[in-house]
Amino acid sequence: MNRSKKIYILLGVLLVVCVATFGVSRYEEYKEKIENSDEVILELASDDVTSLNWEYESEETGKTESLAFHKDDQWLYDDDEAFPVSEEKIDDLLEPFASFGVSFVIENVEDFGQYGLDDPLCTIRIGTDEKTYEIQVGDYSTMDEERYVSIGDGNVYLVSNDPMDLYAIELKDMIKDDEIPDFDKVSEIQFAGSEDYKVVYKEENDSTYSADDVYFTEKDGKELPLDTDTVESYLNTISTLNSLEYVSYNATDEDIASYGLDDPELTVTVAYTQQDEEGKEETDGTFVLHVSRDPEEKEKAAKEEEADTRKDEKETSDENAEENESKAYLRVGDSKIIYEINGTQFAALMAASYNDLRHQEVIWADFADITQVDISLDGKDYTFTSEEKKDEQIWYYNEEELEINDFKNALTALAATDFIDEQPDGKQEISLILHLDNENVSEVSIELYRYDGDNCLAVIDGEPVSLVSRSGVIDLVEAVNAIVLKK
Repeated sequence: MNRSKKIYILLGVLLVVCVATFGVSRYEEYKEKIENSDEVILELASDDVTSLNWEYESEETGKTESLAFHKDDQWLYDDDEAFPVSEEKIDDLLEPFASFGVSFVIENVEDFGQYGLDDPLCTIRIGTDEKTYEIQVGDYSTMDEERYVSIGDGNVYLVSNDPMDLYAIELKDMIKDDEIPDFDKVSEIQFAGSEDYKVVYKEENDSTYSADDVYFTEKDGKELPLDTDTVESYLNTISTLNSLEYVSYNATDEDIASYGLDDPELTVTVAYTQQDEEGKEETDGTFVLHVSRDPEEKEKAAKEEEADTRKDEKETSDENAEENESKAYLRVGDSKIIYEINGTQFAALMAASYNDLRHQEVIWADFADITQVDISLDGKDYTFTSEEKKDEQIWYYNEEELEINDFKNALTALAATDFIDEQPDGKQEISLILHLDNENVSEVSIELYRYDGDNCLAVIDGEPVSLVSRSGVIDLVEAVNAIVLKK
């Protein structure tokens, strides 16, 4: 090889080395442009925003979803201004951009594709009277646990507040739902439709032996107590109706009829008083809820009831399994929004009868208020008495102190399996007279008669009231025998 060729070869090698060295230096220079940052790259006051739209690729469907809204005194949906837009939801979407801070900045970006920003996952456009801002959302950095974004200034940023947490939503998520209040104080509940009666709130009443009873209804000229926990649980069922799917947000009269809400199966009207957030000011309000099944299901159920359809255990189980799949609808007052609810929700709202809301226990007095129990069992009479000693209730039988817990548990566990008003025709299993330290009711009589193999009939103060589990009655009898037959 002659000298000139060697020189050319050496020059070529030198050129390659120089190019490589330049590339490395450029790469080092490029790396140095990735820096920590606490910069705020956008500051947009929500009051200044006049339009908001975004589009994103849904991970579930793979389709591009787009939503657009504009403000004209109030926020409106571009495609249908009749859609009730939630101003609160709009504020939630704009809130991150009131002071949009970043964690890292990557300057002089040459390849936006490596950050997922050549084909953004989501593009958000926020308009004011002066300018429209575009925020592109790229890949998620699993290493940093942050999202790449771009605002069109040539840089890429990493942000900890991932816009996709807010913007991966559908139109239904933007609806201004009807407001369902928390019922701080309820003065009255009126049921109409399948149930037709009124519940009133009274803190002091002489129609009950329990100070916990504050809800009452009138039946056959008598004022009767309801179970406070059950009534408040029912009200809670209403107040926690949220995240419902709407089937119409601008219902016409025809729509309302098609969902069976022109003649609802049940209408619940609640008169209540609500406190403000500071608990100072109170405002009175009335809330109305209409509930109805799908008209076809309602018609089917009516035919079954008319035919007095009997179902065996398996069929009943199948019916319960399908309950969740059945369709029902509700409407708040005169709202144009109609919501779909499942069978379980419908059943909970329809459980509004007197028998649903009354006490299920045979006796619901505070056991500490019982001072004496007279018992008739198998033709013999027994008396248990009590007295207070050092803030403790001590029970006696034949002047001997007794352990009362098994008797107490068996008595208080007696609960209705069904409410009936049939006169007893079976053998009396046991009867009791409970003497109470109560200014309203001094004593309560309980007679328990055999009804069938599984149930006994409870007669309270001379009136047949309900069936109770016979096994529970046997527990009560055994608890009495354990005391009176003890040697």
